[in-house]
Amino acid sequence: MEQNKAYLLLEDGTYFEGKPLGRNGTAFGEICFNTGMTGYQEVFTDPSYKGQTIIMTNPHIGNYGAMDLDMESKEVQISGLICKKYSNKFSRLQANTSLNDFLEDHNVVGISDVDTRALVAHVRNKGAMNCIISTEISSLDKLKAELKKAPNMDGLELASVVSTPNSYTLGKESAKYRVAVLDLGIKQNILNCLLERDFYVKVFPAKTPYKTIAAFNPDGYFISNGPGDPSAASYAVDTVKEILAKDKPLFGICLGHQILALANGIGTYKMHHGHRGLNHPVKNVITGLCEITSQNHGFEVNRKDVEASTTIEVTHINLNDNTIEGIRVKNKKAFSVQYHPEASPGPHDSRYLFEDFELLMKN
Repeated sequence: MEQNKAYLLLEDGTYFEGKPLGRNGTAFGEICFNTGMTGYQEVFTDPSYKGQTIIMTNPHIGNYGAMDLDMESKEVQISGLICKKYSNKFSRLQANTSLNDFLEDHNVVGISDVDTRALVAHVRNKGAMNCIISTEISSLDKLKAELKKAPNMDGLELASVVSTPNSYTLGKESAKYRVAVLDLGIKQNILNCLLERDFYVKVFPAKTPYKTIAAFNPDGYFISNGPGDPSAASYAVDTVKEILAKDKPLFGICLGHQILALANGIGTYKMHHGHRGLNHPVKNVITGLCEITSQNHGFEVNRKDVEASTTIEVTHINLNDNTIEGIRVKNKKAFSVQYHPEASPGPHDSRYLFEDFELLMKN
């Protein structure tokens, strides 16, 4: 890796210089930060990060390399990487490549030796915005001109971009239950959690019509996580409305949670800077117990709409900012959470939700 310079420019004019990592080139996306100390490869390959440039708040990145087992999708999904100290040497025996080689192989542009504490504080205070990273453009005027080409995440539909192009099945046909998965950008470990419960799973592309999905004759429906503005995925909202009309068991995670809300007349909005990390406290208001959760979302359901609704009940709240983290539909077999119970990376406090989904199908 050549020790030349890399440049980072934010939409509001904030500017940093650092060292390049990954491939040489130019990349832009919405800047956001993840507060997790581990699991960087799972973060980079999470389809929910499509179109985003990620700041890792842990100061040391790359020290345990990369390996196939830690992939949450078939490719790196982030637009760019920003970190403090980057290590091209790795100590994990199971790793088969350095993170730098991994990023180069996946055509990711990054920058290191940035004061990430100052940068995260800036994003936390000013809010999410687009940014550009370049190892080939040093002129501020040219960087500004290129940055104007970046699309705004508000109103951007990305779920169908990262979804599977073709349906496929996982597990045994003789399994206890058949689960239809609407893939809006599903993580591998969500599929793993479904298979661990002895489900026969069929994964459908994001824009698959309800009739096609229903022909699988599933016992339950799962609506996955994914990137982009939920209000732009009206096709998924329509599908969920049809599922609810049949009163089949339904479980949604992250974007799936927002889609379930929209299908019940609950609005969504773009958050100031989102929730991303594996250390966010959430309270289950049904049981009174708290969970430490893994999160990755920049949109949220509207609390005022939920409180005014006669059909939606709040099940989980975020203890940091009191935002809604879980809902269920009254008199229906449908529920969802904003966070990631499959974790990867993160704690396993919320794995019980997959059991709750199974109980809905059993009953």
